[in-house]
Order: sequence, then C-alpha cells, then structure tokens
Amino acid sequence: MKAFHLLTTASLLVPTSAQATVYLIRHGEKPSGGANGLSAQGQQRAQCLKNVFGPDSQYNIQYIMAETPKKDGSRERPLETVQPLAAELGLSVDTSCDRDDSDCVADTVYNYNGDGNILICWEHDALTDIAEALGDDNAPDYPDDSFDLIWTDPSPYKSIVSETSEECPGLDN
Repeated sequence: MKAFHLLTTASLLVPTSAQATVYLIRHGEKPSGGANGLSAQGQQRAQCLKNVFGPDSQYNIQYIMAETPKKDGSRERPLETVQPLAAELGLSVDTSCDRDDSDCVADTVYNYNGDGNILICWEHDALTDIAEALGDDNAPDYPDDSFDLIWTDPSPYKSIVSETSEECPGLDN
C-alpha cells in the first residue's frame, strides 16, 4: 500500500507537456490576373518568414501545415509560402488537409504531441473556419486586403488572443 501511495504521488509530480500555441497566417501575395503561385512580393514574404518564425524567433515552430495543393497548380500558394521556412527549420510541411476541411486541421492540432508550436498557412477565408473548428466561437474574419497578419491562438484554442504583423521589410511598412 505504501509503495502504491508513493507511486501515485510521484506520478502527480511528473510534468505534462503544455499544449502548443497555434499561429495562423495567410499565404503570400498572389500574381495579378489570377495565375497560380506567388507573385514577386509573395516570394519575398516567403523568404521573410524565415526571419519571422525561424530558429532564432520567439515562436518555436515545430510543426507546419498548409492546405493540400491541387495537381493543376491551384491552391499551392500556402505551401510555397512556408517552404523556405520549413527548409530553414528542417521540417516537412503537412499538406494532408484540404482547404475546406477545417475539421481535419483541428484534429491534427488536437492530436499533435510535439514540444513546439504549430504554424498554419491557409487561404484567408478559411482561416476563420479553422479558428472556429479549433473552438473559437467568435473568430474574426481575415481581411481581404492583408497578407501580413499573424493570429495567435493558444491552447485551449477558444480565442485569437492577438493579431500582429509579420513586419516584412518593404511589404508591411
């Protein structure tokens, strides 16, 4: 009985890992005329994200998600936006969730058991749906004319607690 009590007490002292904070961003700028891929500004933003979220940043990104690109090249902007950052961090990008499947994204977040935080790069209209699927009943709308906002959604994912700028030189100031 004494051994059981000691074992039970000791198990209460073992720290549990904290849930990840989720950062949600929009893909980089798109070319005029509706072409696939990123514009020159979007490519510049993709490079800038290495400074914003890279290894020396406060964000501790250890998992990156982008919507599944289509074979015809559409929906590839989110992946193209985070690929330079993923390479910098030595991470692969999870593209297993379709743009319109916010429940898939939420399931991935809730099943994540890594030590760091999660970066989600998506089409801007779907970012609200993702925040809602995570548990935010009052999720904001991502502005149509912005490409630089970072939404911060810490566990238990009930609210976007801050909206900040990536502050990419030449793009956001």
